[in-house]
Amino acid sequence: MLAMVRRHRVFAAAFGAGAVLRLIAMLGYGPAMWFNDSYEYVSVALHPRPHPIRPDGYSFWLMLLQPFHSFTLVTFTQHLMGLATACLIYALLRIKFRLPKWGATLAAAPVLFDAYQIQLEQLVMSDTLFLLLVVGVITLVLWKRRLTWKAGAVIGLLLALTWLTRSIGLPILALVVLYLLVKRTGWRPIVAVLTACAIPVMAYMGWFASAYGKFAMTNSDGLILYMRTAIFADCNKMDIDKYKEVQLLLLCINDPVSQRKDYAQWYLWGQGNGDGTGTGEVLHRWGINKKWSEITNDAASKFATRAILSQPGDYLQVVARDFFRSFHWARPRFPDESTYNMYQFKPYVELDDTGQPKRLPKWSSYAGGRTDTDAFSYEQGPPETRIVQPWATIMSNYQKVFYLRGIMLGGILLIGLYGVFVRWRKFGGAVVLPWLGAVGLLLAPAATAEFDYRYVLPAVPLACIAAAITLRRGVTWARRSPRSSSASEPTTVRA
Repeated sequence: MLAMVRRHRVFAAAFGAGAVLRLIAMLGYGPAMWFNDSYEYVSVALHPRPHPIRPDGYSFWLMLLQPFHSFTLVTFTQHLMGLATACLIYALLRIKFRLPKWGATLAAAPVLFDAYQIQLEQLVMSDTLFLLLVVGVITLVLWKRRLTWKAGAVIGLLLALTWLTRSIGLPILALVVLYLLVKRTGWRPIVAVLTACAIPVMAYMGWFASAYGKFAMTNSDGLILYMRTAIFADCNKMDIDKYKEVQLLLLCINDPVSQRKDYAQWYLWGQGNGDGTGTGEVLHRWGINKKWSEITNDAASKFATRAILSQPGDYLQVVARDFFRSFHWARPRFPDESTYNMYQFKPYVELDDTGQPKRLPKWSSYAGGRTDTDAFSYEQGPPETRIVQPWATIMSNYQKVFYLRGIMLGGILLIGLYGVFVRWRKFGGAVVLPWLGAVGLLLAPAATAEFDYRYVLPAVPLACIAAAITLRRGVTWARRSPRSSSASEPTTVRA
């Protein structure tokens, strides 16, 4: 072990520094930090049932850890996932693509040192698990020149876990299968990928059907797409038959487009005015208990599709606007101040209206419990975030400086795009898979939901992998055989 550390001392030093930062975060913000979605994940872990809004993959992970009654353990495992992701990046680039040790370490640096990455790991959220699974899939696909059916089965299982963790796993599956087809991997590994992925996913969908009567992953895809289109949809341009399409009319927003909220989440999560009119959430017209039903979801899907087809220019405009939000130098306070603050290491205790430390919200969960009592039951003690000095101030100050700026991510993606372009005869070679994965992870939320800062972070390691493979030939190697200098994609190097 010590010999390996000495051989990879640059990465070992970076790894150690990243581990120390994570320890400081745990000391300053124990037992965990909370996001609005966190409470539902915990409730499902305690009251297992298919969730109508999002798959239960992360809740299954919380179920495995539930006997320990420790959110500290949950965040500890997530910090390990972040460090493991950095190790995968380093190993792939160093061993497979022969980058120098400093180059492979540099590519892993955003995962190790980005303050928002560390903060995301401290949240009770599915994103860190999703990130590890995605990077694991890309690493396995790129590792071997010829993929066996056994390796394909492992990749398929990881893709299933990815899909069960976040719905965006489906496009990742499509991208991997397309890459394997273009690469002419052969039918056996591709069939193995699809079969190994399909078995757990179909089992989950069967469980979902037993609860909701619909063979699907969620009851929210149409509603989320409706949210995306609500900020521009104009029923006067959609040619809705008022006699035959009453369901679509119920989803029409009375306010002029110019007076609507400039962020889409309001039209799904806003509380409305109580009468289903004005700037309130029109989905309340269906009744609060029917919001996530199959009927509402299907009607919302039809409305959103009609809006996109009737107003393609407006749709492309909002998609482009949200896509390019990823590349700002700073981090604008979007979609609102409350959401923005959930991604911050704050060095102070938040107070409620009475001047007391804020408690967890008392919401009814879709799994059948209540958010605050479920969190208390899981922890077997107070689950609220405890701000501990001086660690909290250290992380708060660190976060003000040390994170990957959006414009830097744009530059990294442009380097990867160049790598795809110069390998056009090979359809982008090994660069195309991580590069398209990164772009897809940024574009999919903009196209189907709305921009959110936490959706940017899973794209970063894939963008770094693509850029690093692109720049590989621009490095002077200490040892380079004539064969390796002419080979298009080296396959091995002594670690």
